[in-house]
Amino acid sequence: MLLDQTKGSPGASGGEPDRARWGVLALLFLSIAVNLLDRQVLSVLAPVIRDELRLSNTEYSYILFSFLLGLTLAQVPAGILIDRKGPRFGLPLIMLWWSAANGLHSLARSVQHFCGLRFLLGVGECGNYSAGVKVISSWFPARERALAGGLFNSGTVVGAFAAPWFIVKLSGSFGWRMAFVVPSVLGVLWIVPWLLFYRERNAGAAAQRSVPLAPLLRLRQVWGAMLMRALSGPVVHFYWYWLPEYLRRERQFSMESIGLLAGIPFLFAGLGNILGGWFSSRLIARGHSADFARKVTFAAAAALCSASMMAPFPRGEAMPVALICVATFGVSVFAATYIGMLADLFPQRALASVTGLTGMCEGVSNMTLVLATGMIVDRFSFLPVFLAAGLMPAMAVLAFFLLIRRIPDAPIAFPED
Repeated sequence: MLLDQTKGSPGASGGEPDRARWGVLALLFLSIAVNLLDRQVLSVLAPVIRDELRLSNTEYSYILFSFLLGLTLAQVPAGILIDRKGPRFGLPLIMLWWSAANGLHSLARSVQHFCGLRFLLGVGECGNYSAGVKVISSWFPARERALAGGLFNSGTVVGAFAAPWFIVKLSGSFGWRMAFVVPSVLGVLWIVPWLLFYRERNAGAAAQRSVPLAPLLRLRQVWGAMLMRALSGPVVHFYWYWLPEYLRRERQFSMESIGLLAGIPFLFAGLGNILGGWFSSRLIARGHSADFARKVTFAAAAALCSASMMAPFPRGEAMPVALICVATFGVSVFAATYIGMLADLFPQRALASVTGLTGMCEGVSNMTLVLATGMIVDRFSFLPVFLAAGLMPAMAVLAFFLLIRRIPDAPIAFPED
């Protein structure tokens, strides 16, 4: 059966059977899992590659910056493309692009090579999140969007959780270059079931009536969503890109220990995505408004994220990893709730464009902070970075109360609606 839905919102007027929309979600889950697996190859192998190329933390941060530059510059164009053409063809296109870029890392032999290829990888990967949020808004009612968003976003965690063990094993058996090739093949294989089974919901109509950027940028809610992602997104990227380095350089973990332990915080992050989405959706199911549910869950997530500030202090291996697990759990609760919030606030035809704007804002923040992280670690230690990672989600919650203020009963209307 084709995963197709053309008769109203699921949950609102019956729609397709549950197996169709959950099948859609499963494919989205796999897409972002592959996305993060590809993205994590460099960070897991950074100790080995840096030793071979003799790179400082600052030089490593230049490579990370190049990825984020591509990710930032392509966010808005990718969002507009997906709003106009739909995820059915847009998502495979970007999947093919980033898989090719990731595989070409196996040929890199200098800092310049890595910078150029990371830029291309960033250009390709930026649309996955926007497409996922758009599809979830189309296929799931408000009471299920945070849960669906959490399940979708937990694919990032599965990719990040599997990456250390999988990539260390590949690198140990075949060398670090082959560790870039194998995950790239998985991305190409994913395209086949997506094209075979997925069809757009209300294909064509929404795509022809996408909202221009100018009206979006006049809304304080858009700026609030942009600021929230700019403050929370870099926390996730810090754990993705720098955790193996931290465990290796400051905690003196072996590569074998990194392969075994570095994925555990991402397992907890996966639980945070699912339980955070479930908690927010459960509050709505019990009769609370979406506004109340999102605010309570955001506040709880920020409190959990503060555990990051204590992580550098305990000795040994177990307690620092445990505190990082609490923090990654919290930041994933935040991320799942954020996806639900976007679908609550904005109409379906504007959602990928708004998500692209928020991604661009996060990218600027990421580029700034990834360079700052490398410089701070070279000159001081990881302590200031862990303190910032604990405080930034609380600042994002503050941005919600100052700019978004409340979640309306229906998405914001535009003249064409």
